[in-house]
Amino acid sequence: MNTIVKATTKGQITIPAAWRRRFKTNRFLVDIKDSHLEIKPIDLDNLNKPQEYTVFDALRDNKGKGIKAKDLLKVLKKTV
Repeated sequence: MNTIVKATTKGQITIPAAWRRRFKTNRFLVDIKDSHLEIKPIDLDNLNKPQEYTVFDALRDNKGKGIKAKDLLKVLKKTV
């Protein structure tokens, strides 16, 4: 199913509720693949695989230095 979504002035998009219900989560991984974005639901139990490294590079987050996947996982598990 294709759905057109519009970014807010802060660059945020909303993932449709039907998609969130289908995957039974409100947490997703977003990756750049060539000329498009790839969005996948997060499986918190399998997020901390050694080959994965997730970084938030927004200037407001961790002073732009990013955060390792294992540290992100700790924070996410506290919010579930």
